[in-house]
Amino acid sequence: MRLTEDWAVVLLGFMIIGLAVWGLAIPVPVYKWADGVQLAALFSAANSLDVMYQFLFAYAIVIVGAVLTGRPLRPQLLGFPFVFILTIGALLLAGNAFLNDLGLEAVIFSLAIGLLVGNVFRQPQWFRESLNAELLVKIGLVLLGTGVIFSDILKAGSLGLLQSLIVVLSVWYFAFWLCRKLKVDDELTMMISSAVSICGVSAAIATSGAIKGDSRKLSYVVSMVLITAIPMMIAMPYLAKAFGFSEEMTGAWLGGSIDTTGAVVASGSLVGDRALEISTIVKFSQNVLLGIAALAISVYWTYRGTPDGEGVEKPGLGVIWERFPKFVLGFLAASLLFSFVLDAESVGRVKGGIKNIQGLWFALAFTSIGLETNVKDLLGNNNIKPFWAFLIAQLFNILVTLAVAWWLFG
Repeated sequence: MRLTEDWAVVLLGFMIIGLAVWGLAIPVPVYKWADGVQLAALFSAANSLDVMYQFLFAYAIVIVGAVLTGRPLRPQLLGFPFVFILTIGALLLAGNAFLNDLGLEAVIFSLAIGLLVGNVFRQPQWFRESLNAELLVKIGLVLLGTGVIFSDILKAGSLGLLQSLIVVLSVWYFAFWLCRKLKVDDELTMMISSAVSICGVSAAIATSGAIKGDSRKLSYVVSMVLITAIPMMIAMPYLAKAFGFSEEMTGAWLGGSIDTTGAVVASGSLVGDRALEISTIVKFSQNVLLGIAALAISVYWTYRGTPDGEGVEKPGLGVIWERFPKFVLGFLAASLLFSFVLDAESVGRVKGGIKNIQGLWFALAFTSIGLETNVKDLLGNNNIKPFWAFLIAQLFNILVTLAVAWWLFG
């Protein structure tokens, strides 16, 4: 029996979770370094062995996925090791202390390396057949659910959650309306709206999975998110100090408007401990809403039909279920499992390893997306309108979040 990709990723995600809960210690290699001595230490026998164990684990999951979905095995066997090696290079770059302080995440280096290799070197057909970014992204999204603990909503604080609800709803609708006015295509509209309003890269990835979006458009949106996060991360703390905002208000402003968690932490650290605490709480509150947003987007997208005219009539429940991305159910099930079924000791024991392997899946996925993407096609098929829509929506996000932060924390 062959499974569809959506059901396969749920099974593979819970296979990883189950192995971790039942005692398999998922290795966590170290990639952080600040100078040549520390970089050399990363290639020690112990760390190299952890990388090898992680490779074998990921390799086995990919092979099982190919068997479950009926994909040819030979391309997977030959191609995945090369993708893994490129991804390790990206993780090493992201582990540099200077680059890490800038809030640059591993996915941007994975995407950049993939684009460089994919556009400079000609890829054989068997290697192209081995690339499956969708499978890798969706496995990562199922694992992402283990980090969204419903009971932690209380820890986020009522003010942080209230701010997140106001900002997410208002910014998402404004970005959606603006993209429609600028005649941005439907897939980019959904990805841009979610990325600006919820939590940047993770929201863009989740939305792309929910609507079965084009991976090249996803890479375009992720690039915009990461490019704008850097100047925001550096400039906003200094603007807050110049206008005399309190640390609580500044933290709420940073956490609600900067799209990547790493950049939020870096910018909050520039202001002070209290700003860092509040910014993290607010960003966490937005992250909690990701599962709800993915579910709502999935229902909306499946019910409205597809842009090419298929499903002009509203589909019935059977068609909605058929089109509904099952990885969203996997995401929610993982969150419920870690929130209400597993005890606190088990969650604490396995959460770090699962979070690490989740990051690896996202990095592998973006290496694959880069390898699959032709820059000439990407620039030719995406005009400047989506970029302007993203920038204007981001400015609206900054202003609305500032107003709400002043109201709640000022």
